[in-house]
Amino acid sequence: MPTAKNLGRPIEILLVEDSPTDALLAKEALKHGGFDHQLHHVEDGIRAMRFLHREEPYTDAPRPDVVLLDLNLPGMNGHEVLEQIRADVSLRRLPVMVLTTSEDERDINAAYDRNVNCYVTKPVDLKDFIEVAQSLSRFTLTWVALPTDD
Repeated sequence: MPTAKNLGRPIEILLVEDSPTDALLAKEALKHGGFDHQLHHVEDGIRAMRFLHREEPYTDAPRPDVVLLDLNLPGMNGHEVLEQIRADVSLRRLPVMVLTTSEDERDINAAYDRNVNCYVTKPVDLKDFIEVAQSLSRFTLTWVALPTDD
């Protein structure tokens, strides 16, 4: 059973986040998470899908082990990204964690209806944001069994 800690390589994380501040916070939190990883960042849903399908300019992009997805994105929102991921046979097992500011029940229910792996509301306090990001990464990247490509 592959877990992130025994893959024998850095964990590939795709961060889909349009806020430069939130992206920086996530990057800093992951940097201090205590695990070997490569963080890839895109600013919108269209770029996320291009990255996942290895389309220009992401033809050499690695397959992520986990996606950290904001919902409130320009162009294609996070719900649409999640829907496309789950509809694609080659991507549907990809672990997706929503990390967003929305506490709206409709957003939460819609994300779970699209089979998100977890839904976390971003804290507004810097210290709390870093703690949440580090807790998510420790849990996901240390204990969660990852799906295999087959």
